[in-house]
Amino acid sequence: MNSQTPPDRNADAAAAKGIPPLAALRAFEAVGRLGGIRRAATSLNLDHSVVSRHLRQLEDWVGAALFHRVGGQVNLTEVGARYHGRISAALAEMILATAEIRNPDDQKKILVWCVPGFAAQWVADRLAAFERARPDYPVELRPTDVRANLLTHEADVDIRFYLDDWPPDPGGRGIQYVELARPPIMIVASPAVAEQLKGITVDELVDAPLLHEEHDHQWRAWLSLNNAGPLPEKLSGPLLWHAHLAIAAARNSRGLALASTYLVDADLRSGGLVELQVRDTRPVVIGAYAFVTREDRWSADGVLQFRRFLQSEVARFSAGATGAR
Repeated sequence: MNSQTPPDRNADAAAAKGIPPLAALRAFEAVGRLGGIRRAATSLNLDHSVVSRHLRQLEDWVGAALFHRVGGQVNLTEVGARYHGRISAALAEMILATAEIRNPDDQKKILVWCVPGFAAQWVADRLAAFERARPDYPVELRPTDVRANLLTHEADVDIRFYLDDWPPDPGGRGIQYVELARPPIMIVASPAVAEQLKGITVDELVDAPLLHEEHDHQWRAWLSLNNAGPLPEKLSGPLLWHAHLAIAAARNSRGLALASTYLVDADLRSGGLVELQVRDTRPVVIGAYAFVTREDRWSADGVLQFRRFLQSEVARFSAGATGAR
């Protein structure tokens, strides 16, 4: 008998040696995308020790360091970043190929992730009009502060607010985006708080009851653009984490929030909030809402129609807001 392995089994063994364990690849993709082992473990529904073991297994398998590990933090090395881009694209293609077979009727659904305040206060009110005009393209809207990984097909579209010094850069290759709106940002407060702070100066604002979302970057940018004096290392005030919660806190007289008319139009019209007038200042633009999608979905009919619809609605809303001010 010939003791050699049959040729077809040799081919299978060679192919197997060329492909790392899928579990290790999934862990690597998740850690690189989410920026941390514990976040990846939560996303994959695994213990963080299992994810760490997968990373070590993959590094041993490829024979290269894929992450820098410093003080409990993990960051992709240069080699790891290049590898991550290609592995992410490969896994995304596997997901898409499988979805097209398993759920052919879902291919017309437009899955949209959107920053919660904009989703709840503006986008949601306009979905019915879009679906009446294009009933063949139902929209599934998910309000979330987490940016969608479009390359792994978590969503077709991701909409959120980006400060001007932090533009959309969700991975570079394979991603396309357009600004939907660059709204001026104003200070809003309840009528009672606005009356108490009547006549306040821009420098005095630093000591006013400021309301923040997840950090003080927006207030810092607004104050700097309005020529406030030297700012402290950290601005005081509570973190509310979501724009709509900061606005709700302002409505309940807890302090001052920064907002655009997209988020507070109804409150301004009802009188629940007013714009706080500060001497020698002006509303400023510190960023934009961006419509982000994959390049391969950019011209897909449903995504294209939805993008054009939102752009038309933004133009109509902006004209109305300008006329009302």
